[in-house]
Amino acid sequence: MLASASIGRDKQLMREIIFDTETTGLNPAGGDRMVEIGCIELVNRVETGRTFHPYFNPDRPMPSEAEAVHGLSDIFLSDKPRFPDKVHELLEFIGDSPLIAHNASFDFGFLNHELERCARDPICLSRMIDTLLLARSKHPGAKHSLDALCTRFGVDRSQRVKHGALLDAQLLAQVYVELTGGRQIGLSLGVVSANAEVESVATIRVERVVRPPRPHAPSEEERTRHRSFIARLTSPLWERFLAPV
Repeated sequence: MLASASIGRDKQLMREIIFDTETTGLNPAGGDRMVEIGCIELVNRVETGRTFHPYFNPDRPMPSEAEAVHGLSDIFLSDKPRFPDKVHELLEFIGDSPLIAHNASFDFGFLNHELERCARDPICLSRMIDTLLLARSKHPGAKHSLDALCTRFGVDRSQRVKHGALLDAQLLAQVYVELTGGRQIGLSLGVVSANAEVESVATIRVERVVRPPRPHAPSEEERTRHRSFIARLTSPLWERFLAPV
């Protein structure tokens, strides 16, 4: 049993996996394949140094448009293992932890497509945390690409000449920490919720107590006392403006 599995079960610690993928294209249902995945382990929003980073032979040619994005060529991938050869290690690494990605539906789509191809159960979407949605919620109207978020939070992306799954996951890990409260979140002395990333951007509901309306009309006793008080006044100011009867 991996040490990370026991970490995941420790109620005092929160284990999460940041991941990114590189692919041959945009449509797994149309035959595109995953060629790289980079996973980074976080515990209480701090990188532990444990990573999982394989390349995969997609058994199909790499389109030039995709190669221009990530730089992974047919020659480079020709001697790499197939996804089924690494699937056990991948599933053991991610365990049952929440999985965090930027535009996560894209990465989940490819990951689950590869799992289904080798007769493995797909990852439940309830484990998905999308930093793109978090960014849109926290900074509406701003740019939300990974590059833009790195610039916003001062994350050094100078090494990001091309897309790379592990490098992008490392950048995203820093962005995710900033999106969910910054480094100070690790100073929490209580149990950190697995849904902290949602709670940090959720709108707090305020319950308002509705009281019945208070009557403001004067009582007859108050009216009588008022008339008595007015009768004792000498040449009140308002009499100057009253028309003679």
